[in-house]
Amino acid sequence: MIDLGKHIVFSHDPLLVVLEKLNNVPENLTLFVVDSDNRMIGSLTDGDIRRGLIKGLPVSGSAEMFMSAMFSYMNGNSYSIEEITLIKKKGVKLLPILDDNMKIKSVIDFSRVVTRLPVDAFIMAGGRGERLMPLTANTPKPLLEIGGKPIIDHIIGRLLKYGIEEYIISVRYLGEKIEEYIGDGSKHGISVEFIREVNPLGTIGSLSLVREFRNRNVLLMNADIFTNIDFEDFYRTFVNEKADFAIASIPYNVDVPYAILIPGENNSIGGLTEKPRYSYYANAGIYLMKRELADLLQDGERCDAPDFIAKIISSGKRVIRYPIIGYWIDIGKHDDFVKASEFASHLME
Repeated sequence: MIDLGKHIVFSHDPLLVVLEKLNNVPENLTLFVVDSDNRMIGSLTDGDIRRGLIKGLPVSGSAEMFMSAMFSYMNGNSYSIEEITLIKKKGVKLLPILDDNMKIKSVIDFSRVVTRLPVDAFIMAGGRGERLMPLTANTPKPLLEIGGKPIIDHIIGRLLKYGIEEYIISVRYLGEKIEEYIGDGSKHGISVEFIREVNPLGTIGSLSLVREFRNRNVLLMNADIFTNIDFEDFYRTFVNEKADFAIASIPYNVDVPYAILIPGENNSIGGLTEKPRYSYYANAGIYLMKRELADLLQDGERCDAPDFIAKIISSGKRVIRYPIIGYWIDIGKHDDFVKASEFASHLME
């Protein structure tokens, strides 16, 4: 998260204070001007100051005298990624997100993120990781390191690239270690809430323990996935398809090492297919959903993802799939862990 305090000046602040502030933000040289009620009234850059001085404004002038009253911003209660894209194309480097009273809620720094997706991230990190024993005997799977850092750091880092800063993490097995590592989220630049499963609730049952989501849509993700999925494209597809629930998927091929008989009528054989390949789409453990779908679960109900999705379909909601273009590794077994570790090391070279 960007440090807002470094970027805010009051309308009455003298030019010297403004210059000192600008000197502390050399990477983007943009300040936001607020009035006495903390409402944003303008933006201010070094260019604005130069232009003001050329016009003859006094060096004793205030921030309000030099600021630009025409600035780009978005309402945090109602915005779309299309708006963000259009503003980004204008060359805006820092985009303030304001509430209905024009007060700054947060800022998008386009040098660090590609967009700002309006979703809560729900990371499911409660599994025992039994197939990875003894690696997980004293370390929860999300804290196993690949490429020099824990799996959960890779996940959060990828999500942060898309401006996702609101997190709910469900924990159970060695959950205290995950909570201790993430802490209040500040070192990762996120806001985080932990959900604790007292009893095993299946792969998605912990969703029933969430009391409130901040955004209308929720991105759910298992905490043992290493991927470069394009979350912006995933979200766009979800919205454009008017879906209620979207399942990220990966291609899965089954090669049959024998010739397969093609049955005809009356026990006859109509032909043979030599060593065919069958292609399917497999569940990648990443989902987008409308937050109200969590109401389909009873409080504390044990539920696995396939059963939850079946409930959604039977309730008449629209469920779509989204094919992942890129890499995806489910770190569930030792071979997967080795594969992900080697792949991550190559990415960092």
